[in-house]
Amino acid sequence: MPLIRTALVVGGGIAGMSTTLVLSRLGVAVDVIDQDPAWRVYGAGISITGPTLRAFQRLGILDEFRQHGYCSASTRLFSPTGHPIGEVAIPPLAADLPSGGGIMRPVLHEILASRTRAAAADIRLGVTIDNYAEDADGAEVTFSDGRTGRYDLVIGADGIYSRTRGLLFPDAPKPRFTGQACWRTTAPRPDGVTGVEMFLGAPIKAGVNPCSPDQMYLFALEAIAPNTRHAEADLPDLLRERLAGFGGSIGFVRDQISDRSVVNFRPLEVLLLPGPWHTRRGLLIGDAAHATTPHLASGAGMAMEDAVVLGDVLAGADSLSAAFGAFMARRYDRAAMVVNNSVRLGEIELSGVHSDEHPRLMNQAMAALAQPL
Repeated sequence: MPLIRTALVVGGGIAGMSTTLVLSRLGVAVDVIDQDPAWRVYGAGISITGPTLRAFQRLGILDEFRQHGYCSASTRLFSPTGHPIGEVAIPPLAADLPSGGGIMRPVLHEILASRTRAAAADIRLGVTIDNYAEDADGAEVTFSDGRTGRYDLVIGADGIYSRTRGLLFPDAPKPRFTGQACWRTTAPRPDGVTGVEMFLGAPIKAGVNPCSPDQMYLFALEAIAPNTRHAEADLPDLLRERLAGFGGSIGFVRDQISDRSVVNFRPLEVLLLPGPWHTRRGLLIGDAAHATTPHLASGAGMAMEDAVVLGDVLAGADSLSAAFGAFMARRYDRAAMVVNNSVRLGEIELSGVHSDEHPRLMNQAMAALAQPL
């Protein structure tokens, strides 16, 4: 691997850990930093689509997903009261891949973290970048703990509020609020819930997805005013209120929520950084470059795909600039499609007008994501 011998990965989330695995397999000595001293992960469950499972396979974690997550092959549709409307079968992308599924976000984090600990030369927590400077031969980094380092490549994988993005591109756009928020919580999985269940027709769009042999998570989207925030202690009661009137599995989850339940509330923001996402020695990936909403269940998958494609182009290019060019050619349009379609799906939901545009956009996006990387 003559192009890259050393790399710094900024961010210990899905994008950063996936990139660490890919680079280490190419023989790169990788250092990882994350600003959280506890290396925590927030959220409940995460929906996994076929394209994301393909990325799992490339990263070598598909078997662990099968062991700890939940595989499913259809989405069932219901009215808000729980009356069945229909069922959509989801064909697998390949014979050796499940159609889709779900996994607990902390479980996925630990799967990747255990691999990252084995692959990374150095992992430092509670550390950020204070200063970044690059030249034709490398990048000089000053860390918040006073240490310095020089690297052939610096990867900014530090999320939608990326500090690295500000260092590489001081004039980069800021995240944009979409007008919606997402609620999430977990509950025991009844035997009858064997795949994604979506409840349509209410002001709040809600659904459940199994994410382990015995657990599922609930997700609910609602329109909110800008700067809406809630005290954490109030979240269980507020979610119960929003789910009043729902039947079926949504009503089941609502009735499980207690004051001790862990409920996550997040206003939805998006960001699509204009190309290029790189300088001479720095590159942004994942939410640092293209943060999306959950409408296509593709945020984690897109971050993992970034890592897989980066490994491909680094292994096949004769210069770093050529590798960056190939990366942008393979990633920008695909990421932009996910962000733009997700935003539009949210706009349709906010409008309250039912038309064939919503399912048409969903089908177009899923067909595009099923294409080879």
